[in-house]
Amino acid sequence: MPQPRVVGAMVPRMQLLLVEDDPTMQITLQRALTRRGMEVTAAGDGAAALNQWVARPPDAVVLDLTLPGLDGLQVLQQARARGLRTPVLILTARGTVGDRVLGLNAGADDYLPKPFDLDELEARLRALLRRSTDAAPSAGHFVQIGAIRYDKDSGALYRNGSVMELTPRELALMHALLAQPGHAVTKERLYELVFPGQLDVQYEAIEVVVYRLRKKLADTGLTLMTLRGLGYLLRADT
Repeated sequence: MPQPRVVGAMVPRMQLLLVEDDPTMQITLQRALTRRGMEVTAAGDGAAALNQWVARPPDAVVLDLTLPGLDGLQVLQQARARGLRTPVLILTARGTVGDRVLGLNAGADDYLPKPFDLDELEARLRALLRRSTDAAPSAGHFVQIGAIRYDKDSGALYRNGSVMELTPRELALMHALLAQPGHAVTKERLYELVFPGQLDVQYEAIEVVVYRLRKKLADTGLTLMTLRGLGYLLRADT
């Protein structure tokens, strides 16, 4: 990611992409964060945000979930799939635990529900930048299982070098299974991760996601097994 810009001798000038569709909130945040020493570029919809992110990768992204066109989660997933590892703070009025889990599973680094305090927002953004700048490259960056390569930093999944086209629920299921390769994950736990906070979704819906994911894993050297009484397990074929 780009190094923080420096103004004067020592003050970091953070390059920030603010993705917020509410015009009043966007202007208010842009002005407030600019006064706090940041250079803020704003976008009001998902497609514009993704284009700006690719064209000029910022130091950090503040991303609202509720956006016209591509929603915030889709923007995040597409950015991570393209290899963009910019630290992302999700900022949204959808402040339930389920939304937080879904956002973090999609590749977000932090989460701040509305309403919020500007001091806390600034502190979290600067903490994200410090962690990103100080992080050392790791040889254990990728997990390779069969023909699937899992980028642990971005959350992206690759099949024979190409990004896999998975729905958010299928991706959440894969992340849960890849967290402990070769170990069973209970159906209850998978349901919590794939359908966080969605009390209107039938418990059996997890089986539909498993079925669809199995079809996409065909010829990858991986088998998504059902272990009766234990849950599901992702196993590399021998």
